[in-house]
Amino acid sequence: MTAIAIDDSWYQRPPQILEETSAGGVVVRRENGKLYVAVVREGTKREGTASAYVLPKGRLEPGETLEEAAHREIAEEAGLENLQLVAKLGMRERLSFKKTSWKQIHYFLFLTEQVDGVPTDPHIEYQLHWYPLDDLPPLFWPEQQKLIESQRDFIQQSVPC
Repeated sequence: MTAIAIDDSWYQRPPQILEETSAGGVVVRRENGKLYVAVVREGTKREGTASAYVLPKGRLEPGETLEEAAHREIAEEAGLENLQLVAKLGMRERLSFKKTSWKQIHYFLFLTEQVDGVPTDPHIEYQLHWYPLDDLPPLFWPEQQKLIESQRDFIQQSVPC
């Protein structure tokens, strides 16, 4: 399987494309004076993703707030339910994986003491992984990597070890 490289084409909005709102989060926990970030991997590989790491996030369901959707998506994809909202980290935009919609993704910073999670997504088998904030693996979506890099100091100050 050839891995898809996410290039600038995912960040150029085509005219008259359907918009979609998503929410998710950067979930951190403290352990031995370090901050760890939750990332997920698909256990059953989606064509072209080579089981890459991503931040948990997904679409809003009717009637949900952004924060409620972020909580639900983190629970579904990472199995983490014990979340304390710290701050909103901002919004990023890009095309969906299949390039069929323009996604506006709202990210929140959450703190948890939960180490293990059992993802509940009925469609994709996710696996939860924890990495030190200062030693994250490459993420599939460049804007997620940039979000964490640009907010690293804020995260460390907001969630002191």
